Amino acid sequence: MNPRREEGTALIEFVWLALLLLIPVVYILMAVFDVQRAAYGVSAASRSAARAFILAPDVASAYGRANRAATVALGDQDVTGASVEITCTPTAADCLKPGSSVRIVVRMTQPLPLTPQALGDQLAPITVDSTHVEPYGTHRGAKK
Repeated sequence: MNPRREEGTALIEFVWLALLLLIPVVYILMAVFDVQRAAYGVSAASRSAARAFILAPDVASAYGRANRAATVALGDQDVTGASVEITCTPTAADCLKPGSSVRIVVRMTQPLPLTPQALGDQLAPITVDSTHVEPYGTHRGAKK
């Protein structure tokens, strides 16, 4: 008989190995899901902001409506800290005129989940952005 018995060690080894492999996989999945949520949020925000801009009654209120639409769309995905850039083409003076278009760029930096503050504000952040161009249309009347 062997004086050293190894009963039950396979179970202990399996549990330790499962923990060592499962924790990094769960963390990677959390990071991927956070980045996907941010990407979907900025995509929805750019599309909503462009549509709100085009449907505004005048240029003065169009910028505010676009920013509010982007904020609501980002809030639906629980995304904060995004920047919204609004550009009218061909020129800023030609917004909401036939043949013009509005270009909305929403950009944000998504930090990795569960990073301690001692390591800095954003350790290896991932930047996501979305651009949406909405044409005003050539057969519509101009708005002021």
